[in-house]
Amino acid sequence: MNRSLLTLTFVLFAFCPSPLPGDEINFEDDVLPILENNCLYCHGEDEQESGLRLDRRGMMLRGGDSGLAAVVPGHPEKSYLVQAINHVDEGMSMPPDEDKIPAEEIELITRWIQEGAQWPGQMDDVVEEEIEHWAFLPRKREFDHDTIDGFLHQRLADAGLDFSPSADPRSLIRRAAIVLTGLAPTPERTRAFITDFENDGDAAYESLVDELLASPHFGQRWAQHWLDVIRWAETNGSESNLYRKNAWMYRDYVVSAFNDDKPYDQFIREQLAGDKWDIGQATGFLVAGPHVPSATVGSEPSARRQARADRLDEVLQTVGASMMGMTIGCARCHNHKFDPLSIQDYYSLTAVFQDVEFGSRYPERADDDPRVQLERELRGKLADLRREMLARGYAWTEDWKAYQEVHFPQRSVDRLRISFLGRFVLMDEVEILQKDPDAPRGVRNIALPSLGLQVEENPATKNEGMTAENLVNQSYGAKEFKATSPKGSAERPWVNFGFAKAEPISRIRLSSDREDFLETDYIKGLMKIKYGDFQLEVADESKAGAEAWKPFCTSAGMKRRAMEDTEYNAIQTQINNVISQLIDNGPQPAFVARFVDPVETFVLARGSPESPYDRVYASAPARFDGDLGIPLDGPGPQRRAAFAKWLVDPENPLTARVMVNRLWHHIFGSGIVATPSDFGRAGAMPTHPELLDWMAARFIDSEYSMKAMIRSMVMSRAFRQSSQPNAAALEKDATAQLLWRFPPRRVEAEVIRDSVLLASGRLDDSLGGLSYRIHNEKKRYAQWKVVDNYGEETWRRMLYQERMRRVDDRMFTAFDFPDCGQIRAKRPVSTTPLQALNLMNSDFIVTQARLIAQRARQKAGDNLREQVGWCFQLLLTREPSDDERNAAVEFVQSESLELLCRTLVNTNEFAFLP
Repeated sequence: MNRSLLTLTFVLFAFCPSPLPGDEINFEDDVLPILENNCLYCHGEDEQESGLRLDRRGMMLRGGDSGLAAVVPGHPEKSYLVQAINHVDEGMSMPPDEDKIPAEEIELITRWIQEGAQWPGQMDDVVEEEIEHWAFLPRKREFDHDTIDGFLHQRLADAGLDFSPSADPRSLIRRAAIVLTGLAPTPERTRAFITDFENDGDAAYESLVDELLASPHFGQRWAQHWLDVIRWAETNGSESNLYRKNAWMYRDYVVSAFNDDKPYDQFIREQLAGDKWDIGQATGFLVAGPHVPSATVGSEPSARRQARADRLDEVLQTVGASMMGMTIGCARCHNHKFDPLSIQDYYSLTAVFQDVEFGSRYPERADDDPRVQLERELRGKLADLRREMLARGYAWTEDWKAYQEVHFPQRSVDRLRISFLGRFVLMDEVEILQKDPDAPRGVRNIALPSLGLQVEENPATKNEGMTAENLVNQSYGAKEFKATSPKGSAERPWVNFGFAKAEPISRIRLSSDREDFLETDYIKGLMKIKYGDFQLEVADESKAGAEAWKPFCTSAGMKRRAMEDTEYNAIQTQINNVISQLIDNGPQPAFVARFVDPVETFVLARGSPESPYDRVYASAPARFDGDLGIPLDGPGPQRRAAFAKWLVDPENPLTARVMVNRLWHHIFGSGIVATPSDFGRAGAMPTHPELLDWMAARFIDSEYSMKAMIRSMVMSRAFRQSSQPNAAALEKDATAQLLWRFPPRRVEAEVIRDSVLLASGRLDDSLGGLSYRIHNEKKRYAQWKVVDNYGEETWRRMLYQERMRRVDDRMFTAFDFPDCGQIRAKRPVSTTPLQALNLMNSDFIVTQARLIAQRARQKAGDNLREQVGWCFQLLLTREPSDDERNAAVEFVQSESLELLCRTLVNTNEFAFLP
């Protein structure tokens, strides 16, 4: 509760006299005139500013757009009306632009509410719900048809229309291949399909569809659709636009999910609570949207609270748009204007995800995960090598990039000094490790103030604000330790660590990033360990001054041994090789959801963290019986898992409808609901509501198989029909909304780029791994820039191009390639001169056209007419007509085969689905 509201509450109850016997408030004589004179002109039957109506008790209890109840019987301190008439906040002072109503009238209203807000004749009134919107009602369960085509044909017949004839086999294979895999078919596969189609069209097509669904390219294609919706990218956005390290692990999870036909209900559960089932990379979904990193927010408390609220809002927007088909964010500051989402619902959903934070961590992985198995093997080798070194009494260092470890035979110490021989030291964290079989990786850090540790440094080299205490604050990537020898001084930096009792130790860790969690290249570049030569020393109680410390491990000694002892050097080399393999191929930190202890959640008046109101608990929207069946203060994973269970309940009216419609959109170019991420009243009405419900039921009955649902759609007559126009049908349904023909549409930027690479024979179609980069490595806050030239290492599918928010790639952005800053349930389709210019003159197209022409010459030899034919086959999957071939030969003779290829790339036939 904010300070002003607390003050008001005190005033109300400290100074307002309690009603005396006989002083009972008469509503019609005492309260109603106040409302009529001051409130009902703007909040009555004829007009309700801000959605607030005060002439009905039920409406008072409901409140207006703010989502806050105007009256809470028995609780004036919680009543929005009391705050407004007391002018607690300028933004909600009522009456507006006038002096407050008299104090005695405020007292009457306050007492009336305190006594229960009695309103004769309206005590049993409830707020009548508006007529229910179709999407929030249970799905229909009985249907007149049992095929997709049956539902569609009924609507066509009602409109005096019919399906178009079947598409020709060349169009059919090109359409199916691009829709399902994002790649045009090869000339060889096209010819084989046409031959099979002539023998048995249905069998040939069914076999083709099954082949495409089984292709690994299916997952690459359909993962991109999902990533569009959730705004996945590899930078944060905002002004700094910092890099998100290893965010690609989530992208690869999505590709695998589609390829493996992961049931959609499981897909939802894993993305919302994968940390519960050792599928931590799936939780990258929760933090796919943009956010402002802490380094940019700063340390001002109110700014940090606002940034935290903004980050949680990004999570809710992602969940709402992708899984619920609802614009949840519209209820952040007030009740949703169109849908049954109150501000209380919004913050109850916030409570569900209160433990979610943006950042990097090591995601949970199952025991049979290849990276986990490799790590287990390599860790075993490393342990053997370390034992061998210790058995010989050796000390050595290990470079883990994010930190360096110094190993030595175990010894018991109560005081330890690290003396640095250089003049300058900079590091983030020091850990002093001792063996503990119950701790992760068998060691635990004892350099903790909570264990009684005392830290002292050389006062002569001290830097205020960057003191030795920062070495043990466990706040990686925050304040560092910095020490500098004064110019001309013989003093050198040292740090003493005093333990509460003698402790056995065998390892120390000097870190720039203690857990390798820093997610950005920017910070990584600045966080360097700088300390030079050092020595570890223990206290000698028998001596004083400089001689009171006795070295037992020195960097100089280890270097000398490496030069003189071949056995030592050989084992050290093996250790370094194993560490290198672990860093490159073992489990790595990734930008997936990081989890914190959930704090209490409050409704925030007008969305402001500075105006907390009532406390709320994790639940789904009240309109959908949002009880999640968990304790009010249940832990974060339990909340998220319970919410996922609520989402995938077969009785949930939204989840299956939303996903089936999304699949339909990507197959036919427009959803049955044309607003795939807004099924609310502000969204479009369904063109075929019964078909949508029938498919949703089948989706659930198939155990949420996405491939089975997609297969049924592409096997339909609607998908297999011709896209050719028909004058009479165009007059009745110009946009083919009723699907009297297959609606032609331009393919996406990825399809254009990938198909060009496929035609040139240079497409690297490998799956997964680190994204290829076409941008410069960012330095500090400089903007990302697209490099002028990038080579064959970037000729992978465009899905694997590093996704940068707010960066124009200078080629495919012109084709409506998303910025990843906004939810893209469906991409816009624009037509601009820049598109043709890019497809004709860009370095990428010029290079690929040369390679396509070269490939055509290799296949056709010196026969120019055959070369032309191969250019058509490679790019358009067909032979040219005689007229086209003659014109193309004449063109090549005057220009070049390369320019012909660039011209074909610019045709509608290449850029549109047939």
